[in-house]
Amino acid sequence: MQKIDELIAIMARLRDPDNGCPWDVEQSFETIVPYTIEEAYEVADAVDRRDYADLCDELGDLLLQVVFHARMAEEAGHFRFDDVVEAICNKMITRHPHVFAQAKADTADEVLINWEAIKRREREAAGDEDRSALSGIARGLPEWQRATKLQKRAAKVGFDWPDVKPVFAKLHEEIDEVRAEFAAGADPARLTDEIGDVLFVCTNLARHAGVEVSTALRQANAKFERRFRRMEAMAAESGESLQEKSLLQQEDLWLHAKREERSG
Repeated sequence: MQKIDELIAIMARLRDPDNGCPWDVEQSFETIVPYTIEEAYEVADAVDRRDYADLCDELGDLLLQVVFHARMAEEAGHFRFDDVVEAICNKMITRHPHVFAQAKADTADEVLINWEAIKRREREAAGDEDRSALSGIARGLPEWQRATKLQKRAAKVGFDWPDVKPVFAKLHEEIDEVRAEFAAGADPARLTDEIGDVLFVCTNLARHAGVEVSTALRQANAKFERRFRRMEAMAAESGESLQEKSLLQQEDLWLHAKREERSG
């Protein structure tokens, strides 16, 4: 625990109103949250790249976020870092009765069923009267993640397509509705609604395929970036910038970059 105590002491020093860092002293829970989210995504990126030295570094950055929030909470008299650790230790023991008590769970699916049941009992004990199958899904999640959780909860009570075929049919239906809105003049409110339906169905498609939406989108982003940068490089090799190329020429460069990537 020596090193974590050192980190806690460093954060306390940074937050000292008289001798600390002006930037750190000015921060609040609200201003730090975006950094916390960003650091979590940095961890995911390091995992995707299998860069374990970077993962070590990024996990440290994420840990700092926990210590930062805990320090601000201690200053306000809410809780301390030790309380955070105690709470998560208790939660892990309570939610793993198949490890720390006499319950049985032989498969990962059984563990998840027990986990959700325990969470539901915890919410009821805390006075949460929401009995919906959708209760307890955090509203602060990225919307794609919340969509997946909503769909999974609905599926647990049988409200789900039996296989992927109807999902494709629904996706085509929703795309046709977007086309109709464009044909009717592309009203922004209607387009927002219809495109939201397309994205929701795409999330459902990923769920049925067993694909993590964030992973798929990160990979798509990385693929686009690789190919676009290659387009820029090929344009420069011809003595022009990509911007100076016509759209048709840019498309040719894109196809060339794709062929290179697939053959390589």
